[in-house]
Amino acid sequence: MAKIIPVHPDNPQSRRIEEIKSALSSGAVMLYPTDTVYAIGCDLNVKSAVERVRQIKQLANDKPLTFLCPSLSNVATYAFVSDTAYRIMKRLIPGTYTFLLPATKLVPRLVQSPKRKTTGIRVPNHTVCLALLEALGNPIISTSAHLPPDEADNGKIGIVSDSITSRVELFDRVDKLVDIIVDTGQEPTYEVSTILDLTGDEPMITRRGLGWEAVTAWV
Repeated sequence: MAKIIPVHPDNPQSRRIEEIKSALSSGAVMLYPTDTVYAIGCDLNVKSAVERVRQIKQLANDKPLTFLCPSLSNVATYAFVSDTAYRIMKRLIPGTYTFLLPATKLVPRLVQSPKRKTTGIRVPNHTVCLALLEALGNPIISTSAHLPPDEADNGKIGIVSDSITSRVELFDRVDKLVDIIVDTGQEPTYEVSTILDLTGDEPMITRRGLGWEAVTAWV
């Protein structure tokens, strides 16, 4: 059974942020709200936790995972950022955008795309996410809490996007899958981030999500 930790959405209580941080450092997996959808996440550098996230989402190892960073300067630690990419990201960070970038050696192989050696990074415009990132000191895995439907042959619990109408129902569905549920009172939405591929000479929108109209002038 997951532990629900109430956190104030605008002024996160330091002791509760510290409690979550300690759990993440020890390998916990959490459900938490972002500025787009609720996400399942963990400490980027805890391999066992990343493996659990993959199991929960039923992701093959060739499917990359997105993670959160607190700032553009921190992104440059985990990805190679060209001048063009930097100019675009500077305009959009923080916000509802995922940037596909060439990964540095600090990105675990279990997280990046094995063929392209790329990674997806977000800098969220969300007070609680940023507080957790600051406390943890490491990026946080962030994959949408939309899971595949129930499958009788493996007994996995699924979250189907159009069947969840409240955070209470969402919490109930993931209760046995995660260790911690961060409760800010935010109700679930299904408006995903816009994905911008910045690995080539020209930026490309590979998924239209929140705020995609703002970047059409550059792609």
